[in-house]
Amino acid sequence: MRSELEVADIFRRYGPAYRAAHDGHLGRVERRVMSAIELCRTAALGGHFEACEDCSHSRAAYNSCRNRHCPKCQTTTREQWLADRQADLLPVPYFHVVFTMPAEAAEIAFHNKAVVYAILFDAVAATLKTIAADPRHLGGEIGFLAILHTWGQALTHHPHIHCLVPGGALVNGERWRACRPRFFLPVHVFSRLFRRLFLERLQADHLAGKLRFSGAFACLDDTDAFATLVRRLRRKDWVVFSKPPFGSPEHVLAYLGRYTHRVAIANSRLISADDTAVSFRWRDYRRGNAPRVMSLTPDEFIRRFLIHSLPDGFHRIRHYGFLANGCRKARLMTIRRLLPPPEAASGEPAAVRAFVSRPLFDPTICPCCGGTLRIISALPRLRYAKAQPGPDTS
Repeated sequence: MRSELEVADIFRRYGPAYRAAHDGHLGRVERRVMSAIELCRTAALGGHFEACEDCSHSRAAYNSCRNRHCPKCQTTTREQWLADRQADLLPVPYFHVVFTMPAEAAEIAFHNKAVVYAILFDAVAATLKTIAADPRHLGGEIGFLAILHTWGQALTHHPHIHCLVPGGALVNGERWRACRPRFFLPVHVFSRLFRRLFLERLQADHLAGKLRFSGAFACLDDTDAFATLVRRLRRKDWVVFSKPPFGSPEHVLAYLGRYTHRVAIANSRLISADDTAVSFRWRDYRRGNAPRVMSLTPDEFIRRFLIHSLPDGFHRIRHYGFLANGCRKARLMTIRRLLPPPEAASGEPAAVRAFVSRPLFDPTICPCCGGTLRIISALPRLRYAKAQPGPDTS
């Protein structure tokens, strides 16, 4: 049974105490994330009153905060984004490649999110494009989608990038070269090049004074101490994992729906919250993906949620190669001309078919009779309203 508890409820109840206890360490981004989630879909943000033309149903509909960290504000955005991406899918196998960094590199990223997350994206993109362009592999231009996630199932800081890659390359703009069946490119080669590119750029940015450290990590401001850490990171294995290809473009779209526009934790994973603990479901990947329940103090839960706040203007979904925004339409037209006609999809799981054929959410449809909801009057924003503790019943 799904719990009605929401992240917003936890922030409303325990956010004021968290702000008071951590006032000197809360940044502008984190404060804005807290405020947005607390006020989302409440009278504080205004809205409108609507009524059904065909039955007696009426309701107050409050505005969303539209903050990308809010668990309630991602569904509509995700649905529209997926609808737009459906036109980009090619009738070829797609591979899911994941790039992760060691814990020591993740600590550096935690203190320098904008700089190090950008390095992570650049190193991943350069790795994929370089290996794919090598004549010993595909010898052409690939396209791919990269999505940054910064969390693990337990809300710990675990930055990694998921890449969705069509299985082939455009060679000299005139020929499509498919990769081997069920095999994209060698991940051990990815791992070594990814590590080298990331560390080279990281060290260059440190020498340029772009990295900052504090607290227990203040010693890393020193050039020699940082060089020692980089040498240690060079000796570590940087994990790159490639999953088998998907069954069809429709399967790719259903898969994307689970990965894009995610936040650190969905409301559906929450179980309970009181003054001593917030409990939520998680999966232990180190023990066979076993389901677990974790309990954290409200203060620690809020802290872990906020460490995944992204810097202003930082794009966590990016397109590269022949899927880059500037050339995507023309490149895809060329590739489709080069590919054989797609075979009719067969044997897709029912869940995949249901996901692809589902209608987009329409807020004008009455939930009682399926009639049309019409706006009757506007509800003004409460200029000086503050979020109140307790459940959100909007």
